[in-house]
Order: sequence, then C-alpha cells, then structure tokens
Amino acid sequence: MGNIPVGISACLLGNPVRHDGGHKHSRFCTGVLSRYFDFRSICPELEAGLGVPRPTIHLRELDNGLRLTESKGMTDHTDAMRNWIDSRLPQLADLRGYILMAKSPSCGMERIKVHNEKGRVIHREGRGLFAEALMQAYPLMPVEEEGRLNDAHLRENFIERVYAYDDWMRTMEEGPTRAGLVAFHTRHKFQLMAHCEKTYRILGRLIADQKSEAVEAVAERYIQLFMDAMGKKIRRGAHANVMQHMMGFLRNALSPSDRQVISEQIDAYQREEVPLVVPMTLLRMAQRREPVDYLARQDYLNPYPEDLGLRNRV
Repeated sequence: MGNIPVGISACLLGNPVRHDGGHKHSRFCTGVLSRYFDFRSICPELEAGLGVPRPTIHLRELDNGLRLTESKGMTDHTDAMRNWIDSRLPQLADLRGYILMAKSPSCGMERIKVHNEKGRVIHREGRGLFAEALMQAYPLMPVEEEGRLNDAHLRENFIERVYAYDDWMRTMEEGPTRAGLVAFHTRHKFQLMAHCEKTYRILGRLIADQKSEAVEAVAERYIQLFMDAMGKKIRRGAHANVMQHMMGFLRNALSPSDRQVISEQIDAYQREEVPLVVPMTLLRMAQRREPVDYLARQDYLNPYPEDLGLRNRV
C-alpha cells in the first residue's frame, strides 16, 4: 500500500514561497511524516497569482465583509484568492488530511489577526481564507497546524485520525455496504471506546440497526459521529479502561503473574509514571504469543506505524 495523500502548506516543505522568498521548513514533516505521507504541497498566495516576493497581506473586516488586502495600502486580493480556491478545492477530495501554516491570512487555522479599514487589529479570532474554505468543503478531513504538532497529544491524535480517515475512504471507494460498515466499526471499536464511550455505544446501535434505513444514510451519519469522536482527547482513565477490557480477551495468554505485571503498568500509566507504549507493548506481546482473532482486527493495537514513536510521549 502506498503512502497516504496529505495536503501541506508548501513553505513547510522548505519551498521558498513566502512573501519575502523564505520558508518555514518543518523537519518533522520532511524527516518523519514524509516516510508515510505523500505530501501534496500548496501555497494559496503563490498559486492565486500574488507572486514571490510580494507585499505582506492580512485580513480586513470591511463593510462588504472579510477581505484579503495588502498590509500597506488597500490593494485587494480577495476575488483572486476566492476564484483560485473555487477551482482548487475539488482537486483535494482524495486527501486524507492537511497540515497548515499557522498565522497565515490564507492558511492559518485559528487565531488569525483581523484588522479594520485603518489597519488596526480588532480581534484575533480569524481563519485564513483557504483554511476556512478547505474545512467547510471537507469537514471530515483531519486538519492541523504545523506548530500544534509540537504538542505530543495533538500530534498523536492528528496522525491517528489521518489513518482512520484513510481507512474509511478506502472502505467507501466502491460505495458503502452494510458488510463494509460492520467491518470498519469492528476495526475501530476500541479506539472509539477510548475517545468517547458514549459515541461508541451510539454507533454500535447504529450499526446493529442499520437495516432500518438506506446504507448511504447510515454511512453518512456514522462517519460524522465517528470523526467527531476521534477528535476528542483521550483521558488516561479511558485508555486504562480499554486496556483492562483487552486483558479479558487475553485471559488464556496471561498467567497470574503476567496479569499482575500488566495491571501494575496500566496503573503506572494512569499515575503518569510511564507512557502509553509501556502497557500497550505488554498487551501486544501477549496477543502475539496467543493471538485472539478479535483483537487482531482492532486498529487500537496499531493505529499507525509503530516506528513513529507517538505512544512513547503520551
């Protein structure tokens, strides 16, 4: 299977596309994620025709709405940007995620400065024009800012969502089927349980009762609830609950001493003394020793490539 297609702001790959001809090279993206993601780099400002170098631009709240203008003067690039966005967005439907450049009036995901007609900042609650359009066009697609990926929990959550969304898109390639929905739900049960037990139960009932409505309607409702749940931060207690649940399936593979060791490490994880990888590794070893078919189908055990080391830091 090839790498996962993920969009990214071109400057994060080291491309000299910023207004001053510089870049914002992210070594994590190019040195780590590029091993698994097939990056599609885009610079909205360059591709919309603003050129390099170019005057700095920002967002202005005017009588006719939010506008993208040059910082010094009132030259307006809004129409050029929106026209480019309208032509570009349909080409991004196959992406499984997107990494945006922070603080950009085109790519910033949040906390973007918005100015008044005189150029004074009136609030910092804006979103870049391209980022806003992207997230509206593809509300299920995992989107994150590069700077936020420095946070171990946000990084792990984003990459987990990318892999789950990729699984869903591949499942839907030939259209939704009831069997496909059951198989997808089965693979992600423990992940759902960890992220949001309430949604886990709702989706379990939805899959069990899916014959009561068209499969397309079930699939649409399912993935909306699923991706919303996957975006929720997992509490340590929730991870511990899932791992203890897994131990029940591994009772034939665990001696009393094995069970005690794993329980001790789960408790240590809850006390923040060890990272998640420690008890998870013990559970995976038990699963390999005496494989349980149900657990072998759970993406929770390996939601993304192990050598990314994401569970070493959460």
